[in-house]
Amino acid sequence: MSDRKVALVTGGAGAIGAAVCERLAGRGDRLVVADLDAGPAAATAAGLPGDGHLGVAMDVADTDNVRQVVTQVAESVGPVDILVNVAGWDRFVPFVDTTREFWDQVIAVNYRGPLNTAHAVVPSMIERSGGRIVSVASDAARVGSSLETVYSGAKGAVVAFSKSLAREVARYGITVNVVCPGPTDTPLIRSMADDLGSGERFMEALVRAIPMRRLGRPEDVSPAVAFLTSDDASFITGQTLSVSGGLTMA
Repeated sequence: MSDRKVALVTGGAGAIGAAVCERLAGRGDRLVVADLDAGPAAATAAGLPGDGHLGVAMDVADTDNVRQVVTQVAESVGPVDILVNVAGWDRFVPFVDTTREFWDQVIAVNYRGPLNTAHAVVPSMIERSGGRIVSVASDAARVGSSLETVYSGAKGAVVAFSKSLAREVARYGITVNVVCPGPTDTPLIRSMADDLGSGERFMEALVRAIPMRRLGRPEDVSPAVAFLTSDDASFITGQTLSVSGGLTMA
């Protein structure tokens, strides 16, 4: 990998994604901020420290679109050295009230997304004998989460997929790891809580359940991603790191 690495971050305009982009750009990486809408992606890229960053529209659930964007990135700024899968989507819904359409959307974004992006970048990483892949899953994947049954399953799939991929590509100097945030204060989780009709009470209950007595913040997650994508983590692969303030210690 070159001295200045090209890092592709999906969901890069969201709260956690933007914090990851800020952290990686701060250490000198060249960021490709990918998000569903080009405007927020470009705005996030423009606000990062350093130069040469790029904002792109990408639908992680669309295999052809992902391949097209990765090809364009390689031609414009260079092949992807670091892939960080942050893009995600969910709603709080009892499983018995979910629909097939809901399942399809949750699985498409949260599981097929990392499949699509990894499949697009791994061949080039193999050719260049190096790379870093980190997927941001959720502690819901590790211990389950009420009202997030389908999401928990999709994120659990990401964990299992990452461990298996890590075994396949380790011989090429590619590491594959997962960061699992606990409840994190983002616009997405607040909108999900508001949909329940008891947003503040729900958030307060989450805080009481966390030993550190606060929700996670996006800037709590980004250092874990930064470490696992760094040269210091070159001998760490197939691992799942919880960032949850002690909520899930088992």
